Amino acid sequence: MSILGLKKKQPKTFKVKVITMDAEMEFSCEVKWKGKDLFDLVCRTVGLRETWFFGLRYTVKDTYAWLKQEKRVLDQEVPKDSPIMFHFLAKFFPEKVEEELVQEITQHLFFLQVKKQILDEEIFCSPEASVLLASYAVQAKYGDYDPNFHKPGFLAQDELLPKRVLMQYQMTADMWEEKITAWYAEHRGIARDEAEMEYLKIAQDLEMYGVSYFHITQNKRDTDLLLGVDAQGLHIYSPNNKLNPNKSFPWSGIRNISYSEKEFTIKPLDKKKDVFKFYSSQLRVNKLILQLCIGNHDLFMRRRKVDSIEVQQMKAQAKEEKARKKMERQILAREKQMREEAERAKEEMERRLFQLQDEARLANEALIRSEETADLLAEKAQIAEEEAKLLAHKAAEAEQERQRLEVAAMKTKEEKRLMEQKMREAEQLAVKLVEQSERRLKEADHLKQDLTEAKDAERRAKQKLLEITKTTYPLIAAYSTPPAPPEPADFGFEPAAARLDFKDSDMKRLSMEIERERLEYMEKSKHLQDQLKELKSEIESLKLEEQQQQQQQQQQANLYSLHSEARGYVQDPLYITHSNRNSAYMSQMAFFEEV
Repeated sequence: MSILGLKKKQPKTFKVKVITMDAEMEFSCEVKWKGKDLFDLVCRTVGLRETWFFGLRYTVKDTYAWLKQEKRVLDQEVPKDSPIMFHFLAKFFPEKVEEELVQEITQHLFFLQVKKQILDEEIFCSPEASVLLASYAVQAKYGDYDPNFHKPGFLAQDELLPKRVLMQYQMTADMWEEKITAWYAEHRGIARDEAEMEYLKIAQDLEMYGVSYFHITQNKRDTDLLLGVDAQGLHIYSPNNKLNPNKSFPWSGIRNISYSEKEFTIKPLDKKKDVFKFYSSQLRVNKLILQLCIGNHDLFMRRRKVDSIEVQQMKAQAKEEKARKKMERQILAREKQMREEAERAKEEMERRLFQLQDEARLANEALIRSEETADLLAEKAQIAEEEAKLLAHKAAEAEQERQRLEVAAMKTKEEKRLMEQKMREAEQLAVKLVEQSERRLKEADHLKQDLTEAKDAERRAKQKLLEITKTTYPLIAAYSTPPAPPEPADFGFEPAAARLDFKDSDMKRLSMEIERERLEYMEKSKHLQDQLKELKSEIESLKLEEQQQQQQQQQQANLYSLHSEARGYVQDPLYITHSNRNSAYMSQMAFFEEV
């Protein structure tokens, strides 16, 4: 076996892993492939034709580099790992995205890269612009806003704002989502590519958009500066201010850029202006700066020339594609609108069907209730008819009772008249009795006075008789024969004796008359008291009868009120008459009680 046969065979291929902004791809490359071969393979795989904006970037030590097109891949300072890692990114940025980006895939890759740079704070963005850009990013991802589908919290898993903006304000995630959703709702009808283009149109006006920064020094005393390379030209910044350059060199004003080892020289087109020199300590960084300057300057000059046939074809195809997609979107929008209208019509018909079903159910229930009500009304009508008959019967009875009460009232009126007549007679009798009593009292007083005078005369006559008797007693005893009756003129006591006898008989007679009149008065008084008791008992019976009649009238009134529908109600005047009569009886009763 020869020594050559013992040598290990070199592999003919090597593994490559390419990471784009939205995908990862692995390729098996030949050892002899140049950077252009791998780059073209990736572009064909992605479907990209605007290749002049992009490149394959790899990491080397503490910086990054772009894969060169003209050299073999393995001859460059690529990592020796397997697979070799490359990032497919935009190397150069357009001045006006709307005019220069033709393909939708190109636009989409730029959108993803710029969005990542803003979220990673490689591009400074104000909070207001961040919220607006986030709303376009949401529109590109989710489409039109639908409150029924996009419920609160649907953006919780999406990274939409830079951390610096989130930390700058004391706002919750829900409050940020509410602000983003308010803008998002206004983008209705914007397609995904249109939303991404709007995002890029806002982002291209940011100060740090498309700028690649490098640390440089202006002289050997190491005055630190920043060099910015973008589509407009070269810019010199202070280390702590990447937004506002201290000095700018537009591509249209640069005649030549050269470097030797660590020194760069910028020669203005105007020879009167000074040449600007700066220094960079790393050779690899110097080569990268030179690459970016050459690439951006070439694109700057290319934009100001007539488009190539390839670009014109691409723009024409892109225009046709946009028109076709616009037509498709319009057709889709019409179909969507028609579908939504059909769905709304369907929902309306279903709602109407449910409404009609409810109305039918309610009508059926109403019919059942009406039938039940009809049966109930029929039953009530039968009951009402029976009640009407009963009321008619009771009305007839009430009419009879009313007639009876009228008759009773007439009798009561007659009884009242008789009672009033008896009361008047009793009153007259009482007045007469009072007059007779007063007269008898006066006569009794006169008789008592006469009796007193008679008793005084009798006492005086007896006294005088005793005196005379004592004087004449001896003479009577001297004579044997009784003397003849003395003459009245001689003795003067015979008239007094006669008068005394007369007075005694009058007194007896007078006493007998007084006793007789007293007995008559007592009998009359007793008779009057009996009449008063009888009148009082009659009044009590009339009061009791009046109470019974009032109760009957109250019952009759209740009967009239209950059955007023069966027969017209007329107030009975007997109640008023009996009430007046009752008041008259009470007053008369009070008068007799006083008597």
